[in-house]
Amino acid sequence: MKQEILLRVENLNKVFTIGSIFSRVRIRAVNNVNFEIGNSEIFTLAGESGSGKTTVAKIILGFLEPTSGKILYKGKDISELQKDRAKDLLRKEVQAVFQNPFETFNPLRRVSNYLMETVKNFGISERPEEVIESALNLVGLTWNEVKDKYPSEFSGGQLQRISIARSLLTNPTLLVADEPVSMVDASLRMSIVNLFKDLKEKRGVSVLYITHDLATAYYVSDRIAIMFRGEIVEIGSVEKVLMDPKHPYTMLLKESIPEPDPKKKWTKDIKILTLEEEEYQMKGCKFISRCPYRMEKCKNPVPDVEVDDRLVKCYLYT
Repeated sequence: MKQEILLRVENLNKVFTIGSIFSRVRIRAVNNVNFEIGNSEIFTLAGESGSGKTTVAKIILGFLEPTSGKILYKGKDISELQKDRAKDLLRKEVQAVFQNPFETFNPLRRVSNYLMETVKNFGISERPEEVIESALNLVGLTWNEVKDKYPSEFSGGQLQRISIARSLLTNPTLLVADEPVSMVDASLRMSIVNLFKDLKEKRGVSVLYITHDLATAYYVSDRIAIMFRGEIVEIGSVEKVLMDPKHPYTMLLKESIPEPDPKKKWTKDIKILTLEEEEYQMKGCKFISRCPYRMEKCKNPVPDVEVDDRLVKCYLYT
């Protein structure tokens, strides 16, 4: 049975203009991005810093306006939903978890105040403490541990779990998690990604998981899209994309993951990819300068090619 689509991103583009009035440069941070997220699915956007992942998330959440393209939530244009009376419902059903929990909470305000206000503002319950206790229990905390405390009294991992609990208070349908484990230690990363799996399996929550950590992406995701310089270069099931990558950039990402086996040492240098403006301006493949398989036709716009049940933006398979 075909999975029902919760969120659909169609031909999404975002162009930023940088520089002075005499030397402006247009950076296409998101270039013709297409993907969809089904009900009760964990979908990952992965790639290095500057690949456009967070920009896509900000557009979905309404923090940025797209240059062109559209986003459909439950079949309706999200830009229209953000304008009319459905705005509150959208905010309730689509919640966010950000990378740095210390930026989420004002250091001069008690964390418990944020939780109480969320419950009251959305009219969730006449017994806010019970609802908050339930959400905190999901992330391994209690109301007594949180009540009347300031952000500085918590570790980064605890504060991130409180941030997730806050997002769960509205009983969301879609959780947009932007690098949610990048600032917590290794012992807590698995507890957070396991929480996402539990939310999907027990509550039917869909998750847009944004990360550069392919290990947690492989563990938690159903499907994955690899982004490079604003474009999705490979998209498909996480098993196929990460275990048998087809795009040269995905291959490079996989090679860069260290394995805990002394017999499998790196045999060559892994180049650190740098942000270069000209690569954003290219009409063809933006990976061409580093690709060992580059061809002359790679300078032309590259089509999406279906290869082994996934889409790959590469001329190798045309």
